[in-house]
Formats: sequence, structure tokens, C-alpha cells
Amino acid sequence: MAHPKRKISKTRRDKRRTHYKSEAKNYVVCATTGEAHLPHRAYWHEGNLYYKGKVVIEKEAVA
Repeated sequence: MAHPKRKISKTRRDKRRTHYKSEAKNYVVCATTGEAHLPHRAYWHEGNLYYKGKVVIEKEAVA
């Protein structure tokens, strides 16, 4: 197995890790429902499943 010849300092290690950043998710607002959701994803709103502003699955009425 390979072993480092010298110890890497905390500063050098942290400099390398500065590029690993988390990014905020981009949400879009549906024109039909006004619900914020991830783009190109189906989402639930009031029991109905929406995709591209259209109902994909409707909530079944409980009798």
C-alpha cells in the first residue's frame, strides 16, 4: 500500500477541501397551483400528483 512520505498539514488539507461546497436547491413555482417544487419533478398538492402543471394522479373520493 502507498504511504505518504510527509504529513500533510491541516492548512494544506483544508485548502484542498475548500471546493467541496453544498449548493442551494433551485425551486420553481407552478403557475397552476402556486406550489414551489423542484424542476422536472412531479409533486403532490392537496392529494393530487402534478407534473408540468397538469394532474397526473387524482385523489380518490372517500365515500
